[in-house]
Amino acid sequence: MSDFPDDIYTEPSNIDVHTLNNLGPLRPLAGVWQGTRGLDVKPKAEGPKKQAYVERIELQPIDPQTNGPQLLYGLRYHTHVTKPDQVKTYHDQVGYWLWEPATGCVIHTLTIPRGQTAMAAGTAAADAKSFRLESTQGLETWGICSAPFLLHAFKTVAFNITVTVHDDGSWGYEEDTVLMIRGQSEPFHHTDRNRLTKIAEPTPNPLARG
Repeated sequence: MSDFPDDIYTEPSNIDVHTLNNLGPLRPLAGVWQGTRGLDVKPKAEGPKKQAYVERIELQPIDPQTNGPQLLYGLRYHTHVTKPDQVKTYHDQVGYWLWEPATGCVIHTLTIPRGQTAMAAGTAAADAKSFRLESTQGLETWGICSAPFLLHAFKTVAFNITVTVHDDGSWGYEEDTVLMIRGQSEPFHHTDRNRLTKIAEPTPNPLARG
């Protein structure tokens, strides 16, 4: 039996246009951030390789979003990563962080310019300082979709991310991207972690500015 209402068209009447006031556990993430001590453990032919990285991530509030009666508040983000003292992009990623106040659902979407997209989700209290989201390949919801080569050579079967907000206002994440690599029988855990410090405040969403 579905938990969704029979009326799938009527939008809620209690929409607050001020997204920054309605982000639940995502509120501390809003803004522009920098992390200088990132660590990536990635697969190479000779085995796992550790790589330090520097990251800039911008998370800006978007106007409230509705799917009929469903109401979501969120942040649009762009992550840009380089190796220390380099200009060349090491990793680039865009997507949304979304919060559904009615259910406590947190959603993280990500797209990378190597032909892959994923959607991870979990639940958290509005004042949670830490939460974990998960995504699994092959599911119709909270799944992972890869271009043919990645599916052939580096098949991503699972992804999870744990976010922790610290008392000093910084926040960090730990990611685990589980790969089945062609020619290997055991899964490889491609991990990333970083801690980010705010360098600029968020810009209010368009409706709030209006």
